[in-house]
Amino acid sequence: QVQLVASGGGLVQAGGSLRLSCAASGDIFHINGMGWYRQAPGKQRELVAGITSGGRTNYADSVKGRFTISRDNAKNTLYLQMNSLKPEDTAVYYCTLGVSYYAPRYWGQGTQVTVSS
Repeated sequence: QVQLVASGGGLVQAGGSLRLSCAASGDIFHINGMGWYRQAPGKQRELVAGITSGGRTNYADSVKGRFTISRDNAKNTLYLQMNSLKPEDTAVYYCTLGVSYYAPRYWGQGTQVTVSS
């Protein structure tokens, strides 16, 4: 059984930074893609950033240059460093795990990020 536990969300002012973490456990050796999705109220869930086991990354246009996704394979942990946060970044953020980050099989519980103007 695979578990993803996300942490690091909170309330921050516009222009501030937050770092999200996601610890993965269970039978995950065959799973390659990890990612962060987010869902804002009244909006569809969207891919924010994805990373392969080899470290190749992909970002939504709205976060390029501000967010950095990384992973520590030895610790089975995923990170999302978020800088220059904007009110429109306010959402529940979910970490994911799957063969591809475009089609995640496992989802974390979500962590709320709120950016005040």
